[in-house]
Amino acid sequence: MGISTVAIYSDVDAGEPHMREADEAVLIPGEAPEATYLNIDAVMAAAKETAADAIHPGYGFLAENPAFASAVEAAGIAWVGPSPRAIEIMGSKLESKRLMEEAGIPVLPGVELAGLSAIQSAAMSLGLPVLVKASAGGGGKGMRVVYDADRLADYVAAARREAIGAFGDGTLFLEKYLIEPRHIEIQVLGDHEGNVISLFERECSIQRRHQKIIEEAPSPVVDEATRQAMGEAAVTAAKAVDYVGAGTVEFLYQNGEFFFLEMNTRLQVEHAVTEMVTGLDLVRLQFEIVNGETLAATAPSVNGHAIEARLYAEDPLNDYLPITGTFHHIDFLEMDGIRVDTGIEDGSTVSVHYDPMLAKVIAHAPTREGAATLLATALRRARIHGSITNRALLVRILEHPEFLAGEIDTHFLERHDVHDLAAPLLDESAERLAALAVALSDQAHERASAKVLTTIPSGWRNASPQMQHRAYSGQHGAHDVEYSMRDPFSLEGVGSITVGRATPSEVSIVVGDLEHDFEVGRYGERRYVDSVQGPGYFVEIPRFPSLDSDEEPGSLHAPMPGRVIKIGAQAGDRVSEGDPLVVIEAMKMEHTLRSPRDGTVAQVLCSPGDQVEADAVLVVVEEP
Repeated sequence: MGISTVAIYSDVDAGEPHMREADEAVLIPGEAPEATYLNIDAVMAAAKETAADAIHPGYGFLAENPAFASAVEAAGIAWVGPSPRAIEIMGSKLESKRLMEEAGIPVLPGVELAGLSAIQSAAMSLGLPVLVKASAGGGGKGMRVVYDADRLADYVAAARREAIGAFGDGTLFLEKYLIEPRHIEIQVLGDHEGNVISLFERECSIQRRHQKIIEEAPSPVVDEATRQAMGEAAVTAAKAVDYVGAGTVEFLYQNGEFFFLEMNTRLQVEHAVTEMVTGLDLVRLQFEIVNGETLAATAPSVNGHAIEARLYAEDPLNDYLPITGTFHHIDFLEMDGIRVDTGIEDGSTVSVHYDPMLAKVIAHAPTREGAATLLATALRRARIHGSITNRALLVRILEHPEFLAGEIDTHFLERHDVHDLAAPLLDESAERLAALAVALSDQAHERASAKVLTTIPSGWRNASPQMQHRAYSGQHGAHDVEYSMRDPFSLEGVGSITVGRATPSEVSIVVGDLEHDFEVGRYGERRYVDSVQGPGYFVEIPRFPSLDSDEEPGSLHAPMPGRVIKIGAQAGDRVSEGDPLVVIEAMKMEHTLRSPRDGTVAQVLCSPGDQVEADAVLVVVEEP
């Protein structure tokens, strides 16, 4: 569009792609969001310093902050979004629900929590289960599902802390919790002439921690009549606040009925699926609306099906724990119908300060099944060398019979064993073959970097070649690999093998009549293997391992850097395995650390407010 851009960045994000791709970049010193991307004065100072004409708030941090929108307008800078009034009304889930009721849009029953004293009676009036929700913000922050009335007070306290930390507003309310709802949202656009159009629905029911991880358009369950009814309700909601720009009206859908959930007064993370099926560029339209252009009277038709998967640095097998660390290499193969929106590149580090989303991978195809297959293939074939991700979980959801049949709701992940869904994509037999590829790659690497006898193969003998040994720890356990100069040779559990080629980065192995090609990435003791069978990850087991640590048994470690929020036990307390001992705050969420065993608390090595490093020992529990 010929618009020059200015990026703001924190100390943590120095050198990241977004600041280098912009025409100018301004540092906002600090690390924590409160000092950087939530700092209105600092953001406005950067805009004035660079003589910015407009501010696009993105879809996080200050994107739905009415005070920020007001500050932008007061400075004479164009605000790429709705009015501060619309943001304020729709930003309060309580106020927006009251407004929607007045407009005749169905809502779920709820009760505002002014204090802890009325919690029990409020919950009983609604009937368990109930949902504790922060009135401000979204993204699963400040939300807890309560099935047991005895835990209500603790959940409310935790949700309030999280809401204050994420949004600066601890206002909470209780809402009736639907058991098997679908999460369906309508994309709307409004212009300055009062025109509002619906760009159809997105299905966002696959969630963890009330946060979407797979979204699609159109929904597999919405028929034309329901689509029209929900679209009309969304347009009514937007017109009730004189909405201008791009926004999303979210609904819960169950048994043919839909209920207003909230309105996001910004661009959604998942806006790409709407772009793929309509052919529209929503960001371009946002700028055109700001410039006074009028919307077309009718929306385009839906073309095909699009599905988006959110790739996170997190461990689904460990309660979706966010994972910090460096990504040595990340690359998605170019495929027709695949779009990748990402903010990281080779060498990027995931910090403890911000959300751990790495990329959005979107597939577009003529059919829903085709889009799911294409997206699963793109994720499976991607080169991702670095911290743990939720890739395997995403692939298995996309390939799951229930998902392919469209039989999904917001509790899909609760109905299925996460250990099955997030198990390694490479099965045990294939991993053993991949371990051999790693061994041959390491052999070739050592010969390529040798200083003497560079022309002699590794393991060469004047007589019969001797077997060589290498050991690696994979996702299915340890692999002791033996190989020799003889060709072919056999590998236990695989059979007769011929080596086609072996370089430091590429290995070809023939098993029977089938050739298997592997790419190997080497980073210190870590090895990453990519093949059509799936990705593999190995750690080299040294020939002479170091002595075991003399660390006290029963030590509870911090899984990541973070700030200690709460201590659940003191020295001398008797605890059981799984009891909550420490709550830390990291990556905009609270994480409860539990006792590793039954016993007595011997030491508490942290206090509320402490900033702790990853792997630090926080509590020691002795055997009874």
